[in-house]
Amino acid sequence: MVAGAFFMEMLDATVITTALPEMARSFGVRPADMSIGMSAYLLALAVFIPVSGWVADRYGPRRVFGGALALFTVASVLCGLSQSLPQFTAARILQGLGGAMMVPVGRLAVLRVTPRQDLVKAIAIITWPGLAAPVIGPLVGGIVTTALSWHWIFFLNVPLGLAALVANARLVRGEAGGPRPFDIKGFVLSGVGCSVLMYAVDLCGSLDVDWGVVLSLLALAVVSLVLAARHLGRAPHPLVDLSPMRYQTFAVTMYGGSLFRIAIGSAPFLLPLMFQVGFGLSPVQAGSLMLALFAGNLAMKPATSWVMRTYGFRRVLVVNGLLVAVGFALCATLTAGTPVWWTSALLFMSGMSRSMQFTALNTLGFADVPKPAMTGATTLFSACQQLNAGLGIAFGAVALRAAEWISGNGQAAPGPLQFRIALLLSAALAAAAIFDSVRLPANAGAEISGHRRPA
Repeated sequence: MVAGAFFMEMLDATVITTALPEMARSFGVRPADMSIGMSAYLLALAVFIPVSGWVADRYGPRRVFGGALALFTVASVLCGLSQSLPQFTAARILQGLGGAMMVPVGRLAVLRVTPRQDLVKAIAIITWPGLAAPVIGPLVGGIVTTALSWHWIFFLNVPLGLAALVANARLVRGEAGGPRPFDIKGFVLSGVGCSVLMYAVDLCGSLDVDWGVVLSLLALAVVSLVLAARHLGRAPHPLVDLSPMRYQTFAVTMYGGSLFRIAIGSAPFLLPLMFQVGFGLSPVQAGSLMLALFAGNLAMKPATSWVMRTYGFRRVLVVNGLLVAVGFALCATLTAGTPVWWTSALLFMSGMSRSMQFTALNTLGFADVPKPAMTGATTLFSACQQLNAGLGIAFGAVALRAAEWISGNGQAAPGPLQFRIALLLSAALAAAAIFDSVRLPANAGAEISGHRRPA
């Protein structure tokens, strides 16, 4: 149920990319103007995710998760019924609010009731939406828009949302914690920092980037987030509990794990562009190739528990992290003349390695966090994951611009060489993420992985 809700929320963030031209014609605006609808959704997520932990403790996971599902489903209908860009933008803000509560609270509901020995299996199930949705979203959006209309992209959420609501009422416990004061200062500082950071990240993906504005916004975001962290560390009743950062296993998923997620987040941006702009493939052909990544993600899932039990978290994160970096580097060797079977095989293997890394990081992060600190851990993790997704796209865009500068190419459309350089930069970032994992003890997370070192 929770995995399905996550998939619905994350698919909705990417599925509209191929439908934007058709939506712009329907609203009577330019395609570039549609970016406000996507930005509004991301900003709402960034602002309200930090509040999710407090709301879940105050009203209980079942009530909050159910309310978030209902709001997201209703907002999806409003998106599909929108007749103008302002109406659509308002509906997307409501969707973002629902999604901000749905993802972290759903994860919290799972972690609270899952025994530690079953944590690997549970995290593996709720991790796959984050891997699959960005890959298949654009293709699904293109097919639905072509076969039906852009409205149905949002109407498809209705049966999924209703099914999840029924399951939530039956399966999720409804207990609520004791009331605690709402941290207004923490909300303002974290909300400003996260929203400004997401807006700056969104600007990086535009065609005509004003880097002066972007750098100014990034500076404001950094100052706000530093002040927020300082306040949250001292406040008697912080909006977000930062105590999980004391656990090395959780800190690794936040620091090195963020670098990895940013690198992985650049792939759904760079690869389809390379296939279309660099190699001249059609959107459907490019989307079909990307399905190999999705297939690799799914193929790896049944083996994740065995791999972590056999080799342990540290070895998996280091060795498999290298495989992820090598996968990016090999993608940089692809050309327009590369056989389809080799491209598909490479993407399939890359999908397997990144699925393994995602599951290992996401599971290890909660290995040592005690139950009382789980709310703060899930809130921190969800906020970080959302920011990483946006930063991944921004990194892809910046890497492509850097590649143009390195190669001395000032033409409007990047060529194969520029994409190769950008993918190598992503490979370097993925490799850099490994250094944090090397410092882990050999028995890190052994309680939940079941790994035992040979005598």
